[in-house]
Amino acid sequence: MSAQSQVTISPVLTRWLVGIPVAIALWVLAYGYLMEFANAVIAALQLSRETQFGEAVHFFFYDTPKVLLLLAGIVFVMGIVQTFFAPERTRALLSGRRVGVGNVLAATLGIVTPFCSCSAVPLFIGFLSAGVPLGVTFSFLISAPMVNEVALVLLFGMFGWKVAALYLMMGLLVAIVAGFVIGKLKMERFLEDWVQKIQAGQVSPHVGEAMTWVERFEAGRDHVRQIVGKVWPYILLGIGLGAAIHGYVPEDFMASFMGKDVWWAVPAAVLLGVPMYTNAAGIIPIVEALIGKGAALGTVLAFMMAVIALSAPEMIILRKALKPTLIATFAGVVATGILLVGYVFNFLL
Repeated sequence: MSAQSQVTISPVLTRWLVGIPVAIALWVLAYGYLMEFANAVIAALQLSRETQFGEAVHFFFYDTPKVLLLLAGIVFVMGIVQTFFAPERTRALLSGRRVGVGNVLAATLGIVTPFCSCSAVPLFIGFLSAGVPLGVTFSFLISAPMVNEVALVLLFGMFGWKVAALYLMMGLLVAIVAGFVIGKLKMERFLEDWVQKIQAGQVSPHVGEAMTWVERFEAGRDHVRQIVGKVWPYILLGIGLGAAIHGYVPEDFMASFMGKDVWWAVPAAVLLGVPMYTNAAGIIPIVEALIGKGAALGTVLAFMMAVIALSAPEMIILRKALKPTLIATFAGVVATGILLVGYVFNFLL
């Protein structure tokens, strides 16, 4: 037994067992100092966050390392997980025995993950690479930025529990139904080829419990190299766009047509929200300001949902993994759900 243990714990495995805790510690340290890093960049460039340009630069240098850290960490873990489960087995496990169960679980998971839309993309890609069904992953992608505890707490604090509860129910409904519809459309063929190969197990053919831990760790490392290596330019482009438009929110102009009087107010609010990019914590103060200027709650919440669930930067990052037809379908299905939420809120409140 002793000899067997000595053979198992090889020098290569020892390096992994030492290196991974060190890497985790560095990852946590880096993630914890993202704000300080962005502040240091601003100070080094002699800029001020009080200016629009300074705020945009700060936003870029905060969000870019955050998303890249999330992507690398999640993809590494999912790469190891994938060595235990063949894509077919994972797909069967997470899709649920009953129709829609996987969508409900994924949407519920999204509530407790306080990600903005771009930060949710890494986990979305990780789910796809592990063989999770396409529709289920979309339920998570929609729910994570749109229905999280940050949004619910802020809505509760500003508008009361009825508004927060109704938003929770409607947001989950959008995430579950949209993911269910996309899953039923069987659009896996509109995933980019490299994602389809990962799902089919062609990139990592040695999947099974016979692998050694060194091989599993190496599979995780290779997963990071493959996926992050393909996606990072799109992340820079997407967050760059988000930084460019961050803070440029013409509240007076938007409030002027966000009332209940015209039927097109909700669609216009959704279209206006798509080019913008922020998270729930960043958009809810704007929601409060718009309502204070006379905008209808349903119209403003539709705007909020579009900003955090259908942002243009998110679409740019997703483009590396999804073909345009699938992105358009995703945007259309989610936009339809958001429009419904806006009209329901305006009707009931």
